[in-house]
Order: sequence, then C-alpha cells, then structure tokens
Amino acid sequence: MGNRLENGKCEPDWPSVSRMQSYTIGQAARLLGVSPDTARRWADAGRVATHRDETGRRLIDGRALAAFSIEVGQGAAGEEETPYTSARNAFPGIVTAVKLGDVAAQVEIQAGPHRLVSLLTREAVEELGLEVGMQATARVKSTSVHIDRT
Repeated sequence: MGNRLENGKCEPDWPSVSRMQSYTIGQAARLLGVSPDTARRWADAGRVATHRDETGRRLIDGRALAAFSIEVGQGAAGEEETPYTSARNAFPGIVTAVKLGDVAAQVEIQAGPHRLVSLLTREAVEELGLEVGMQATARVKSTSVHIDRT
C-alpha cells in the first residue's frame, strides 16, 4: 500500500475509521451475551457509562463497552459456566485489544464470557481497520481464529 498526503502529513493509504462506534443497549447486550434488561440495569447502576444521541437513544461508547466486556468476562470465569453455542463456530463480540508488530498482529475479542485471541498479519488488521471498541466476529476452525469485521 502507498501513502497519501493529508493536511501536510504523509498518512498510510489503508482504510481508517473516522469515529468510534457506539452501541445501543440492545447491541451491547447481544455482544455481552446477556438480555437487554440486564444491560439496561447495568447502565442504570452506572456500571457502564452511556450518552444520548440526537434522537435521545442511550448509547455506549465502543471503548467503554470493550473495557466493560473484559470486566464481565472475568467475572463470569468464577461463576458456574453457562452453556453457549455458536452457529458455524462464530463468536460475535467486541475488540478489546490490538497489538501491532512489524509484520504480525494480535487481536483480542470478548464474546460474552469468551475471550478469543487471534494472531494475524498487521496488513490484515490495517485493511479491516480493527480498533478497540469495534464490533467483530471471531470464526474458529480447528486451532485458527479468523476475524470478520461486522
């Protein structure tokens, strides 16, 4: 990939995300693997910060949801395991960490109580525009975890 000149600076020529994604209470509940009522109670109790959009809907910032999903996932590890299933080994969740090396990258996704880690190329992460707080789906086949941006 090449570079482009933007505001007098040379910037990489891969897709970028211009604003952080926010999630509705219902979307957050699905990503956390809980009911919308549970997610709403957590927001009402101040466990996760919300803000309102121009239409008055309550939203959760992607980075705040990523941090909260780690907290929820760690808390679930000590509780009795709830059986979870996934169609075609797909784990929709939220990106909680992206570590870039010169060639390789590591991406972590919290999918309900499941923490999934994938090693992939830096180029793939950059092409997908993966960032902490984004929604993504980890697809597992044998010992490989593939990431789909959703």
